[in-house]
Amino acid sequence: MQRKNNSFRGRSSRPNTFTSTRRRPSGSSRGPKKQTIHPSKFINRTPVEAEVVEYVPKHRFSDFALSDVIKNNLIKIGFDTPSAIQDQAIPLALEGKDVIGLANTGTGKTAAFLLPILNSLKTTNKYNSVLIMAPTRELAQQIDAECKRFSQDLRVYSTVVVGGVNIDRQMRDLKRRPHIIIGTPGRLNDLLERGALRLTDISIFVLDEADRMLDMGFVNDIRKIASMLPSDRQTLCFSATMTPTIQTLVHDFMRNPEVVSVRTSETSDHVEQDIVEAHDKAHKVEILEELLRKDEFEKVLVFGETKFGVQRLADNLRKNGIPSEAIHGNKTQSQRQRALKAFKNDSVRVLVATDVAARGLDIPDVSHVINFDQPTTYDDYIHRIGRTGRGGKSGKALTFVPPKHHM
Repeated sequence: MQRKNNSFRGRSSRPNTFTSTRRRPSGSSRGPKKQTIHPSKFINRTPVEAEVVEYVPKHRFSDFALSDVIKNNLIKIGFDTPSAIQDQAIPLALEGKDVIGLANTGTGKTAAFLLPILNSLKTTNKYNSVLIMAPTRELAQQIDAECKRFSQDLRVYSTVVVGGVNIDRQMRDLKRRPHIIIGTPGRLNDLLERGALRLTDISIFVLDEADRMLDMGFVNDIRKIASMLPSDRQTLCFSATMTPTIQTLVHDFMRNPEVVSVRTSETSDHVEQDIVEAHDKAHKVEILEELLRKDEFEKVLVFGETKFGVQRLADNLRKNGIPSEAIHGNKTQSQRQRALKAFKNDSVRVLVATDVAARGLDIPDVSHVINFDQPTTYDDYIHRIGRTGRGGKSGKALTFVPPKHHM
């Protein structure tokens, strides 16, 4: 593989073993056409040095007005000093105020809303009193896992209601009167329509990754659910950005919210970005394998366009000696969880995913993002490469393009 003009070129010497034998009739189409994104948008060879400004918190966790049980749990976990979003949002939430938290993913915002919630439940012990809405089932599961870590010995029961899981079982779980309900907008609405979800006792409402939920088209679901909640509830909204749509939502259903912003520069600013030239799909696979065998590709997230293509690529990589997992919409919840666990604990170095399956995932220390298939929109591209270069660390993103598009 030689490098020319700072973009990758590979020379294929193997027969095309990856090309699909199925051909679409000329003129046929499936779904909306992609945006044409000029390859120059995929290049940033001089990323901004990630500015590392050490935040000096005003508090320790022991200073917060949290119960002794929660403080002891934090000590066991090893939590001593809060992050910026935790340091500023927790005291406001403990006072019962509505809070808007603007923070990048991976900054500890889950604890920023869970700790005040658990403290409130320690006092009230009310059932069906907390509703947490998240964009994806993976994020909902992550929130639940954190909740269980923080709530040991509190006798607080939480349940997760998301798509892709048997709804009858979730209806049974709701009948057991959980204190905390964590769900995705679509499934929450399904349960509402079936009369299985009651919102009359909700005293705390959380929107996590609000910008992602709006990106995914859930604005009407959010509005419907919010309109059915008691007016005297507390609302906590966390987002990476404050878009006009979010501002409208905030105006409609939050009461004099306190805004806490600890956002750093755009993640994409300090991600090194480049293109990889390949003639066809088989050539792309060959180059991808060459890249993944390099030591510097420590933890790699590879994006593909379709569920079928993602699974086939992961299978192909495994067959050629590169341990890989895949997540996409055809996987069961347990299969997706196993794949994520293997990737997080470094059992495999490569995770191949579709855009939708990867939304909302919090995977630390991703060294590279590779766009095996180009994203549909530039916003999708920014979401993809935002998986690396987190927490002040540098990251690299590579996007495959055909040679004719080389500039």
